[in-house]
Amino acid sequence: MTDPTIFKDAPWEALDPALLAQAAKVPTMLAPEEQQFYFWATSEWMQDKGAVVDLGCFVGGSTARLAAGHQLAGHTGLIHAYDRFGANEAVKEYILYAQGIAPFEGNKTLDLAIDLLTPWTERISLHPGQIEDQIWEDGPIEILVLDASKTIPNMDAMTRTFFPSLIPGRALVVQQDYLFWRLPWIAIQMELLADYFAPVACVPEHTIVFMNTKQIDDDALKIGMVTPLPHEQRLELLNRAKQRLTDAGFDVEQSMNELIETQIKYPHAKRARHIPQKV
Repeated sequence: MTDPTIFKDAPWEALDPALLAQAAKVPTMLAPEEQQFYFWATSEWMQDKGAVVDLGCFVGGSTARLAAGHQLAGHTGLIHAYDRFGANEAVKEYILYAQGIAPFEGNKTLDLAIDLLTPWTERISLHPGQIEDQIWEDGPIEILVLDASKTIPNMDAMTRTFFPSLIPGRALVVQQDYLFWRLPWIAIQMELLADYFAPVACVPEHTIVFMNTKQIDDDALKIGMVTPLPHEQRLELLNRAKQRLTDAGFDVEQSMNELIETQIKYPHAKRARHIPQKV
């Protein structure tokens, strides 16, 4: 499967829920349609031309959905999952315990992730630590999932590390938080890189999926850095992103307006925690 028009029909929505039964045992913050898309991306779109990279996997929820599809398709490459693998008491209570994980001491979650991902051990490589400090030396990337762009510096660092290995004309970049009101910089960066990516899918709740259309080189990396941009340029880019997604047929007006309002109210914010409440 190589024709990007397939995304217009949202084939992942017809996925048999039974296919996700095992992966569903791994706690996640993904919405149901996002879970379906992750499975579909590795089982139907992927052609084993490169690796799958999951940036910000929490305790493996997204990784499990990717791995289940990867396994069904019989792919031979690896899924590389990155996270700090830690959770505070609030996260443990409202996400992990609420989804059936037994209470445990401490904030470390790496061992928990290893246990939860046991059914797919042979196809997953876990990378604990600060993602922005990691390196990538494992070849082309076919699917790149991002759920760790909680700060502008971290996002820029991940872009420098992983984007150059994307496969033009094949690689998908799954921006899980693109439409989340607290993180306007994701949309800003993808608009800076509009010549290198085409939006192909909008997956509720917050995900926009892009196909890499052109090799990410040093020029692209210079263009794509959000850190040095002034507020006025960021606002202009958000409005351009809104128009581009609307022209592509995606129903994103309300979400994009929220991102624009966040940028207006918090023009100098660089971290999600600097944005305490919705506008």
